[in-house]
Amino acid sequence: MTLRQAQGTGPTTRARPTTPVQPSGGRLVVQAWLASRALIALVAVVLAVTTGRTVTDMVSNWDVQHFGRLAEGGYWADADGTLMAFFPGFPGLLALGLAVGVPVAVTGVVVSLACSAVAAGALHRLGGPAAAVAWLFAPTAVFTVVPYTESMFCAAAFWAWERARADRWVAAVLLAAVACSVRVSGLFLIGALAVMILTTPKVALPDRAKRLALLLVPVAVIAVFATYLHALTGSWTAWYHAQSTGWVRSFTWPWQSFLNTIPAIVPGAYADHPWWAAVFRGEMVSMAVGVLVVVWALVRSVRLRRAGERPLLGEAAWVGVQVLAFSLSYWFFSVNRATLLWFPLWIMLAEWARRRPRTHGARVAHRSLVGVAFGLEVVLMLWWCWLFFTGHWAS
Repeated sequence: MTLRQAQGTGPTTRARPTTPVQPSGGRLVVQAWLASRALIALVAVVLAVTTGRTVTDMVSNWDVQHFGRLAEGGYWADADGTLMAFFPGFPGLLALGLAVGVPVAVTGVVVSLACSAVAAGALHRLGGPAAAVAWLFAPTAVFTVVPYTESMFCAAAFWAWERARADRWVAAVLLAAVACSVRVSGLFLIGALAVMILTTPKVALPDRAKRLALLLVPVAVIAVFATYLHALTGSWTAWYHAQSTGWVRSFTWPWQSFLNTIPAIVPGAYADHPWWAAVFRGEMVSMAVGVLVVVWALVRSVRLRRAGERPLLGEAAWVGVQVLAFSLSYWFFSVNRATLLWFPLWIMLAEWARRRPRTHGARVAHRSLVGVAFGLEVVLMLWWCWLFFTGHWAS
């Protein structure tokens, strides 16, 4: 797999999503999936040999413990109320594994691996092979391998978007419903799909109304979960309460959230946890990247609308609402992982990688920059694997 291949032709954001995918691009995505998963596994194996920890222990850090508790005892086992911060879709699959004697770690890794391949396939269709390759080697790609919700959500959400772009709205809303069972981000997906419906040109009003009505299907999934938590707790805000008490996600104005994060990025801010400041710096960078993606999508939307093509306002809404949501917490938190959900980010990077400057010198400089960027991405991915597998906080 070469960088030149990764920059090769593929469907762009202007292309119809039904454009046939080139076989060579598909092979490249498969190679990237195998190579990225192999590198992540290699880090785990090296650490297992050097530290004596089992691979099961290494993939079971942080939220995996919460998912395991949910799989074993459901929300009834939630003595302190923190488990209600998690949606039931992923723990439900883990519970099915337990029912047939498969440990949580094994089921979770298998589901994440399979879903990461499915998500990469959707990105291939949305933005070409380079977009899928960039996502597979994302700095926080370890969360698409361990028992976390990122892979499952991305598989459902990315394909929901791809089906919506292809005007296959029944499939799109069913996939969105699956996404809504996995993460609260499904609510943002519904909003972004609504923006797509309202801003797609040359669609008759009755058709827009039908598509908007179909979005009631994924809305119902979230409504059912909220009603269930209300039945357990008597509160319609049980999910938000769990988030605010367990993860300090209480409402904060964006500028105050920014100011609260600054002390956390100062070197030496956490003497007992030397890598925390580095991860918080990543949170700041991820927020800035999110803003950049929104601006890119808005600018592109203006150009596409002038050309009579479908604008990217839905993509801008998808990333923008998440950036806004993260800015309303006490501080910038878990944004690094959220970049995995931002498919417009990977499409933007793919379009940059596919650029063909006019002069030879500019082409050489551009290819060099792409190579350096990809190399940096891989290094960060390996570092983030080390963080998670050794039990350090990894966002």
